[in-house]
Amino acid sequence: MKTSEFDEKFDEGVDILEHLDLSKAKRSMQETKRVNVDFPAWMLDSLDREASRIGVTRQSIIKVWLADKLESIHFSAEKHS
Repeated sequence: MKTSEFDEKFDEGVDILEHLDLSKAKRSMQETKRVNVDFPAWMLDSLDREASRIGVTRQSIIKVWLADKLESIHFSAEKHS
């Protein structure tokens, strides 16, 4: 299929998944890297309480909160440039 035909089908809302090879697809900037961080006990207790309250793991809440903070910093920086 030519690129123009593919684009046309996509633009018309036709399901184009059958024309894609997703076996090697990756989300950009989603590679995972392991880090070790030491937290004071009181902070872990607070994280665990909040994670339990909303029904997620400690790791999940840390990732979500860090992502939120980084997004707000990035948004703020863009806004002021």
